[in-house]
Amino acid sequence: MKRVMLSAISSGSGKTTITCGLLKALKDKGLSVRAYKSGPDYIDPMFHKKVLQIPSENLDLFFSDAKYLQGILGQNEDADIAVIEGAMGIYDGILGQGKTGSAYDLAVQTGTPVVLIVDASGMGNTILAVLKGIKAEDEKGLIRGVIFNRISEHFYKTICPMVEEAGMKVLGYVGKLKGVSLDSRHLGLKLPWEVEALEQQIEQIGKEITRTVALEKLLAIAEAGENTRNEKKIEEKIPQEEHPRLAVAMDEAFCFYYEDNFRKLKENGAELVFFSPLHDEKLPENIAGILLGGGYPELVLQELENNKAMRQSIKAAIEQGIPSLAECGGFMYLHDTIEAEGRQYEMVGAVKGNCYNTGRLCRFGYVDLYFAEYQMKGHEFHYFDSSNNGSAGVATKPGSGKNWEFGHYASGKIWGFPHLYYGSCPQFIRDFVDDMRKYQERNLHGE
Repeated sequence: MKRVMLSAISSGSGKTTITCGLLKALKDKGLSVRAYKSGPDYIDPMFHKKVLQIPSENLDLFFSDAKYLQGILGQNEDADIAVIEGAMGIYDGILGQGKTGSAYDLAVQTGTPVVLIVDASGMGNTILAVLKGIKAEDEKGLIRGVIFNRISEHFYKTICPMVEEAGMKVLGYVGKLKGVSLDSRHLGLKLPWEVEALEQQIEQIGKEITRTVALEKLLAIAEAGENTRNEKKIEEKIPQEEHPRLAVAMDEAFCFYYEDNFRKLKENGAELVFFSPLHDEKLPENIAGILLGGGYPELVLQELENNKAMRQSIKAAIEQGIPSLAECGGFMYLHDTIEAEGRQYEMVGAVKGNCYNTGRLCRFGYVDLYFAEYQMKGHEFHYFDSSNNGSAGVATKPGSGKNWEFGHYASGKIWGFPHLYYGSCPQFIRDFVDDMRKYQERNLHGE
């Protein structure tokens, strides 16, 4: 499969905007396109999927090794091209571990050529020095081209020959486009449906890229990716005659999920059925499990509180012993209350306690998780904290060794702030689906 990574010198360089525009331009050319995001970010893939209807997944070297990621890429090898959006700056790895886990590390491990997005606004000849420094660190020679962002056509024509004389191929530029702005919240973008006229913005940037970027040169670069096909399946499917139904919360409040987690659930026999804690009155029928993912419940607290029927439906199912997973925003929703702007809003009431805004990132980054007999990889990113975080397991930050207790665990449930990556502990998700199956036999079949 042809593939290319779009990376940058730093966050805020316009990678997501240009990635979405490039995906649109390639799709308009009639190509079958797949998208990926390096690192643990949940929001950028939503722009790829929700706006462009292009399948998108995460590729993360902390969560899994190179062969596993090659297997994920191999799931879509029938596509014409894959575009991987890098995270942060190209060489920014896991804190304290150099390039390890960086976008560049991912490019090396998957044999993917890189095109560098360079925000040239407010710069002159300094661009040359920056690019020479970036090139000097490219030990594998993977950076094959440059696209300038937020630059005028006049300056582009001035700087382009200088950059090419320095040994870097220039593919084009994207100017300063009026009305194109993917605004941020905290350390990430706002959700797609919060961005005004998003489809029109992506249409505009797609047309601009078609006009100002040499797409044929980019496709030639993408074709030069190394063959790293992994013939071995990531995980063998477990034969199942019956597939227990897992109710997955999916709406404006709960939408942070890893696509590979869904794949793991389905490979182990679960049937995913989606519902909305915001808009539906009750859980789906004949379910044997509940998954409450992360998101921004704090933005819709009044609506969640008003939907008392759904809150009661979830609490009743939990009291009946239904297997359940709750991560970050979903964990917050299970509390008695969530406090914001001086008021406490009634939530599900399965966790005795209150969630409140600390005004800062309380826990952020990768974590190794230890609970019961399981060891998993995860990620935390939240400003809210809980008066009842639980003490079922221990979360440890890689590198520093800093650790803390987390989570509410029992057979068939784990609730806490960390976002779990199921592929890092296949036994856990096998056990969870088995617990769903037992619940189904006991409660839905009357045995």
